[in-house]
Order: sequence, then C-alpha cells, then structure tokens
Amino acid sequence: MINRNIIKSALFAVAVYLFVLFENKGLMVSEYEIKSDKISDRYDGLNIVQISDLQNCEFGHKNKYLLRKIKKLSPDAAVITGDIIDCHKTDVYSALDFVKQLRRICPVYYVCGNHEGVLGNYERLCGDLTENGAVVLNNESVYLNNDSKIRITGLKDPYFGESDNFGEFLSERINEDKDVFNIVLSHRPELFEAYVESGCDLVFAGHAHGGQIRLPFTGGLFSPNQGIFPKYTSGVHSKDGTEMVVSRGLGNSVFPLRVFNRPEIVSVILKKR
Repeated sequence: MINRNIIKSALFAVAVYLFVLFENKGLMVSEYEIKSDKISDRYDGLNIVQISDLQNCEFGHKNKYLLRKIKKLSPDAAVITGDIIDCHKTDVYSALDFVKQLRRICPVYYVCGNHEGVLGNYERLCGDLTENGAVVLNNESVYLNNDSKIRITGLKDPYFGESDNFGEFLSERINEDKDVFNIVLSHRPELFEAYVESGCDLVFAGHAHGGQIRLPFTGGLFSPNQGIFPKYTSGVHSKDGTEMVVSRGLGNSVFPLRVFNRPEIVSVILKKR
C-alpha cells in the first residue's frame, strides 16, 4: 500500500509544477485606453499591440500561440520594445522568424534593449530585422502610415552609450512635431521623468519584467536598474500629459521564474478625447 504522505507529496509537486507552468507560459492580454485631443478621427480606435522582453522564449512551436493571440486582437500596428533576444541563450533565427510572422499581421516597429547590446554585432541584427519587415528605430522618428498625425520615435538603449543627453535629445525630437501625437518607444521605464520633460504623449517601455515576482498590495519585488520594490513595473503611469505604458514582458533571463506575473501582451487603444 502506497504511503499517504508519498501521495500527498506527489500531488503537491504536480500542483507546484502546474502553477509554475501557468505563471510562465499562460499568456494574458492587458488592455488600456489612451485618450488625447491630438487623436484625429482617422485614428480614433487605433489598436497598438506591444511586445517586450520576449528573450527567445517560445509559446508553442515557432510561437504559434503567441502569434495567434496577437492576431485575435486585430492590431493596426505592433511595437517591440527591446530584448527580443537573450544574450545568455541567443537564438537570432527564432527572433527573426517571429518578427517575420508578426509582420504578416500588421506593421512592426522595433527598438533595442540591453540584451541586443550585450549580444554584439547589433548592426547586422538591425539589417536582418529590416529584411524581415520591421521598422528599426535607432534614435529615429517615422510617421505612422506615412501620415503626419502620429509620430513614432524609437530610442536606442542606454547600454550602447549614446544617451548621455537623453532628455535633451528626446525634447529636440518631440519639439520638431509637438503638435502631432508623439509616441516614444524605449526599453527603459525608469527614465519616465525624461519622457515627461520632453513633452511626448505616449511611451511604450519594458525591461522591468513586472518585477519578476509580484505580491498583493506590493507589486514587483525587483527590477533591473530600479532595484528592490521598483516603481515602474507594469500598467499606465501618467504625469503632466505624458502617459507611459510598461509591459511586464514575455520571457525570462537570468532569473528563470515568474510568480503571480504571467507573460503579457499589451493592447493600447487610442481614443479621441
């Protein structure tokens, strides 16, 4: 007769395994609505999907579950806010294939993260991403749909050492077209004050991994460059007309587990105020 304690231990182990699997592979969608009087009638209801910190993680073979979930959202555009690869277990081909498949759903705009900087040979990666359909923005700006109503500026990650005058650079970019709706793509949420000072309207950021482990009433426990109990790990943060959407991301890197912090796809609907 099997010892009851052995059965209990086995059931507990299975429960823990299923919980960990769900927390790290159970994709979820977070939806936000951003209102602005700068949104024209044409872009009222525009849906932007954000993908961040994929870090070579896969959800189904060749990310078929991830892509299927994105497609169901019927996005008008997708933004990738860095760390599409992981410098510790790099698979560039997998990342490029994901971008290629995503581009078949909607236009794709990409900015780098710190992992792309650690990887090295970033210029080649940019070329490969462009060949696979992404619009790569290294301290550059483009108009959405080539229409001067919404402007997207992508910031190269500070890891590359090109952002000593980060706030000043961004302000100059925004002031070139401050009357249009200005979207900024950046990997780093901890630079929120610089985004606010620049006067941009909407920022998409990642990097924080949701704090990795999230607790009720506390939020995330730790984030790179923010430390313990970080301020910017998820959701929408607003100040002086600037709103920053922080994705909890999809993958893991050095710390392999998420707890109460499921991998997240972000969907932002722009609405005319």
